[in-house]
Amino acid sequence: MLEWSSYRINAQGERSKLLKSHVIYQTLGLTEAERQERYRELFRYELELGLVDEIHRATNGNFVLGNDRFKEAICKTLARRVTPGRPIKSEY
Repeated sequence: MLEWSSYRINAQGERSKLLKSHVIYQTLGLTEAERQERYRELFRYELELGLVDEIHRATNGNFVLGNDRFKEAICKTLARRVTPGRPIKSEY
């Protein structure tokens, strides 16, 4: 795992003076071992490569990630373009 990742602390029990346990992490189990096991389970499966690329593009471009209905709703709410490309006049 990466140096800045909290995975080693949350999943493997390494100690850190910089991080404190998040409230949601605490709800994963009654014991530290149970929480670590359930946290590891969250990362057991890899995302599809195409989805990872979509997430990167959306994040880097400050765009919405979701289906067309969701994108349209966010576009109307924010009154701005939320997908890559040139805006369509009816988009806002």
